[in-house]
Amino acid sequence: MTKKVVVLGSTGSVGTAALEVIEALPEQLSAYGMSAHRRWQQLIEQATALHPRWITVTDMETAQQASSDCDEGDWEFLMGSQGAESMVMDADTDVVVAAIVGAAGLKSTWAALKAGKTVALANKETMVMAGPLIDGVKRETGAELLPVDSEHSAVFQALQAGSAKEVRRILLTASGGPFLRFSPKHLHAVTPEQALCHPTWNMGPKISVDSATMMNKALEVIEARWLFNLNPDQIEVVIHPESMVHSMVEFCDGSVMIQAALPDMRLPIQYALTFPERHPCPSPIMDWEQAQEWHFEPSDPEQFPSLDLGFEVANRGGTAGAVLNAANEVAVEKFLNNELAFLDIPRVCRSVLDQHAWESNPTLDQVVNVDNWAREEVARWCKVSS
Repeated sequence: MTKKVVVLGSTGSVGTAALEVIEALPEQLSAYGMSAHRRWQQLIEQATALHPRWITVTDMETAQQASSDCDEGDWEFLMGSQGAESMVMDADTDVVVAAIVGAAGLKSTWAALKAGKTVALANKETMVMAGPLIDGVKRETGAELLPVDSEHSAVFQALQAGSAKEVRRILLTASGGPFLRFSPKHLHAVTPEQALCHPTWNMGPKISVDSATMMNKALEVIEARWLFNLNPDQIEVVIHPESMVHSMVEFCDGSVMIQAALPDMRLPIQYALTFPERHPCPSPIMDWEQAQEWHFEPSDPEQFPSLDLGFEVANRGGTAGAVLNAANEVAVEKFLNNELAFLDIPRVCRSVLDQHAWESNPTLDQVVNVDNWAREEVARWCKVSS
């Protein structure tokens, strides 16, 4: 039976790739709903091609301005965050692709899980901010959470080779981003334009900067800790510049299972959408007739202090994840606006994390409140430092 898929954040890089997967597998998947925040013209183009039941523009001001155009198709037009929640909670929705970037994606992902849906999770911030709470919702409703991030999808695929109790550790691979060989002296002067030039992946600006600071890997450590129910000391980060091996699982007998593929998000997206089945994928495949070399090296926390923040937060839990995530989101935005230096991103995150009143077992409301607090603290830190 064809799975009906709602894609939240359909105009972003992950959302666009998800629609390509859906279009390539018409007998398995259909686009049931799509949302965009402000890119309503692109959303209409996507809907015209795939004929969903709904489209939603989540930014209310944009939605009201574009309502006459968005209402013209053979779909129902919804507005605001409530529109996104209506799509994911509909009884006929089978799978939700949670591809909204940042903390903004938490509310709709939470709604999908509360409705007992299968969620293909590209929004790592959901697990960073509220991992234990998400685990509780899954147990309560029977919802299923399948990873879309290439690293976590790789771990999930490799875990099929053994049981959870047999896992010694997982190794998350990192390309090292555009500044892998930069000295601390050179890192002081890097520009937003340089940070956006990722050597192997084509991503949005926020995720590209996170890759440059290695904060993306710090957040992935936290996500993996909750997603796979691991102790933080079972997680390691390994530099792999070629981005062919997306992560590895080492079992208790010393066997290491790797998941390797060309760097293309359509493969992990498709695996989450069609699990437990596999189908031909629109992503390219490796050419094994060509010689190639893969390199691996330890990560260096001194060069990338964000990694230490990630492991610290994975150990502390509670409200620490929401604080780190919020502080980083605002710091990255200020860096992209030339209001903050590149090396100040982990510094301001450290400062705000150290100042916050940690709560070990927060409610969702407390998570949201501490997220707001951390954003305001970053703004204050920048004013004092300027």
